[in-house]
Amino acid sequence: MNIYVSNLSFNVQDEDLREFFAEYGEVSSAKIITDKFTNKSRGFGFVEMPDDEAAQKAITELNGGVVEGRAINVTVAKPKEERSNGGNNKRSFSNNNNSNRW
Repeated sequence: MNIYVSNLSFNVQDEDLREFFAEYGEVSSAKIITDKFTNKSRGFGFVEMPDDEAAQKAITELNGGVVEGRAINVTVAKPKEERSNGGNNKRSFSNNNNSNRW
């Protein structure tokens, strides 16, 4: 099961996240999501647990728990949604001010 964990302290690392869930069963992976430019935590992450029963128990018991002064949210991760712009990630900008004509 893939688990989404949010409202994490920016100090929490991958290994910390793994340890929170390891008490409930085997953890296949634990990853804090970081900003691609600064490499700093974005305050959320994902944990994968192969045993759905253990994962559900972890979700139930850890959701709302306080870690480093913050109440974390723990839920089943939802699949990433497709973007509504049809995959075209280009942005267009226009200047409708006609006074800039050559």
